[in-house]
Amino acid sequence: MLLPPRAAHFPSRTPWSAGLATVLALALATAAPVAAGRARAAEPPYEARLAPYYGQHLDWHPCGKPAPHATAPQPTAARATAAAREGGFVCATVRVPLDYADPSGAEVPLAVARKPATGPGGRLGSLLLNPGGPGGSAVDFLTGYAGAHYPEAVRARYDLVGVDPRGVGHSAPVRCLDGPAMDRWAATDLTPDDAAETAALRRSFHGFADACRSRTGKLLGHVSTAEAARDLDIVRAVLGERRLDYVGASYGTYLGAMYADLFPRRVGRMVLDGAMDPSIGSRRLSLEEAAGFETAFRAFLRDCARREDCPLPATEAAANHTLAAFLAALDRTPLRTDDGKRRLTEAQATTGIIAALYTEAAWPALRQALGEASGSGKDGTTLLSMSDAYYERGANGHYSPLMAANAAVNCLDAPPAFTGPAAVRAALPDFEKASPVFGRALAWTALNCADWPHPATGTPHRVTAPGAPPIVVVGTTRDPATPYRWARSLAAQLDSGHLLTYDGDGHTAFNRGSTCVDTTLTTYLLTGTPPTPRTTCH
Repeated sequence: MLLPPRAAHFPSRTPWSAGLATVLALALATAAPVAAGRARAAEPPYEARLAPYYGQHLDWHPCGKPAPHATAPQPTAARATAAAREGGFVCATVRVPLDYADPSGAEVPLAVARKPATGPGGRLGSLLLNPGGPGGSAVDFLTGYAGAHYPEAVRARYDLVGVDPRGVGHSAPVRCLDGPAMDRWAATDLTPDDAAETAALRRSFHGFADACRSRTGKLLGHVSTAEAARDLDIVRAVLGERRLDYVGASYGTYLGAMYADLFPRRVGRMVLDGAMDPSIGSRRLSLEEAAGFETAFRAFLRDCARREDCPLPATEAAANHTLAAFLAALDRTPLRTDDGKRRLTEAQATTGIIAALYTEAAWPALRQALGEASGSGKDGTTLLSMSDAYYERGANGHYSPLMAANAAVNCLDAPPAFTGPAAVRAALPDFEKASPVFGRALAWTALNCADWPHPATGTPHRVTAPGAPPIVVVGTTRDPATPYRWARSLAAQLDSGHLLTYDGDGHTAFNRGSTCVDTTLTTYLLTGTPPTPRTTCH
């Protein structure tokens, strides 16, 4: 799940909410906001000092029940526990060093869940899954979805494994704002019109960062993707695997690419779906993502124009003008909702619209939401619920750790896109050209890391993974969050990269309905045979 730099992942009073919330939780949390990190680490030192971690024994137990002699919290998310108990999932905790420069110091407990291979056929090993983010829970993704819905042939031959990276999900999650404060943060104006509104946005970013620092402590400086990749190698070893077999989506592709670059000869079969480009900086990443959402929005408009319930004009220019006017009106006067304490702001409406662009399955809900908000009833309830689902806000007003982890990882992984408001203003013309509707808001969200309490430890770099076996990189031509050009770039950087193109809509491609994509990737995972050059699926 790749999320915009400040934001990330939607429900409603109407029947679509349960279905769409599920679709989005899978598409976005197998996706979250954008700007992932990139840090090139040297070949891992101190192997002897890491021996206690590589040699640790795991106490597996049914998920949802405490581990024998447990010393760290185990995965107990309500949405995953019931499925885990019924589906034969087992859980454990893997210990990793907080700081790889001082492995004898503090530790971080990583939550791990496993669904054993079901057969028939010989077991091929452990297949680690990462749904993206950064901030998406791999444990919840496995127990709530992949363990039952991944391709049957893959589930038959592999133990499916979900590992929440450090600071994410059930693995000592980063903590920042409480529920009421997050409500205010999510509603903050992302298109400031004057100095006062600019200062308010800067205070919002600073307050978020300060809360992360005070509530998370030392861990906040040690949640980089480089460290998470090194953690994966410890997990590989304690699972008893000689090589890492891995499927990563969205940000999970960056994590997988980082692992491959660090440990190329320990790579097994690796799928990087909805790929990121680790060679580009944060500003360019945000700008190209804005263009990606514009591409997806145009695809939505073309589809919308063919529908009787489309609330937007048929031509692209007229639709852009209408939507821009709608958002500008919200900037002046937020819209009423069924939530007695909250009204729909421009920022929340923008988030809800962007969230629906992650998957074409959400387009009907987006038509409905825009119709309700712009029609005679002027009701913002559905758009607000879509924004809430994007941010993983529960009905009780509590938020998951998704957004906290997203910001923490992104801000460590690369220098900030902008260091101050003046730099954002200078870049606005480029962003508005890339996306007339969303560009301005996405430019200002890229200011979020300017006040982060820890300097970035990573820098943009090419990933080559010399000596690795074939790695399959998957790109979707109209992907909103990870533009297709990123997949082409990553596949070209990797010495053994093989590009699989999906000519379609939505974020990521595997297990989303394309028989061609699913068959090609399943064949690769089972046999190691990558797709032939220039393979394109529809």
